[in-house]
Amino acid sequence: MKAFTNPVGSGTLWFHNLTTAEGTPVAYDPQARAFLPMPPFCANREVIGCNWIAPEEGAFCRSCAMTALAPAPEIPNSIPNWAETEAAKRWVIDNLGRWHWFRPEDPGTRPVFHMLADGHTIAGMGHGDGVVTISVSEADPVVRVTRREALDEPYRTMIGHMRHEIAHMLWWRLSLREDFLTAFREMFGDERADYTAALKKHYEQGPSQDWELFYLTSYASAHPHEDFAETAAHLLHLTDITDSFVATGLASPEMPGHNWDPYSETDTATLVHVAATLATRINHVNRSMGLADIYPFVLSETAHRKLAFVHNWLRRGAQGL
Repeated sequence: MKAFTNPVGSGTLWFHNLTTAEGTPVAYDPQARAFLPMPPFCANREVIGCNWIAPEEGAFCRSCAMTALAPAPEIPNSIPNWAETEAAKRWVIDNLGRWHWFRPEDPGTRPVFHMLADGHTIAGMGHGDGVVTISVSEADPVVRVTRREALDEPYRTMIGHMRHEIAHMLWWRLSLREDFLTAFREMFGDERADYTAALKKHYEQGPSQDWELFYLTSYASAHPHEDFAETAAHLLHLTDITDSFVATGLASPEMPGHNWDPYSETDTATLVHVAATLATRINHVNRSMGLADIYPFVLSETAHRKLAFVHNWLRRGAQGL
């Protein structure tokens, strides 16, 4: 994620800011990729702290307009959980916008989000025919840690969850192209295999002992749909880790140049090499504070090929190039 120029003074603005350091209200314009100091602001600004610009007074911003179902405010913690969920959605939508997804130049269908306050269950989450269903309770750190431990996952955050679920919707968009489906099945397998039965087997028997040779995560081994979603999410993880590193003015000898843009990089091997190297170093920094690794994964040769496949399609898929 980029760092942004203050439109009314000195200093830097970050993607989550609602005001400048001096207290001037600002909002993010996803089309200009810049902060502006004037309304109209999103109608959800006072409700959930949305900091995006709206097309007109009283309207929702581009991201909030994608939410067709919001959690009922009377449910305990639903509003703060929804606010954090929408913040994660804005981050991921803007990430994907770097590759033209869901922007005005994208001729395809936008995702529709159903935000459910489902308590402490994982029922109903997922994607179907353009609708992305999210449990906002996932924003609760206790719920998130409980699910991460129950599912034996090394990493689980709201942004990571959003990337995974939106990736299912991206697959659905791409699957409308016959050339994509043919190539996908050669790389990931046949997604027409019984999904329910595959997940049941995964949860009852677990992954094969050698899953790390072929998949980024154990969950990816459950079914081709999950393999694609996990791979697409990891591509976004790696690209955005690198972009955020560059945006803060940091440098590394592996980077192709000082003003290198990871989202414009066409060579997946270069992108992943830089990202993985940076992640390893930041993991070490995190350990100095007793924090978890930001990227606790090992990339196999097969994982590299799958990342290259997804990178190719996500970079060009929104405009059908």
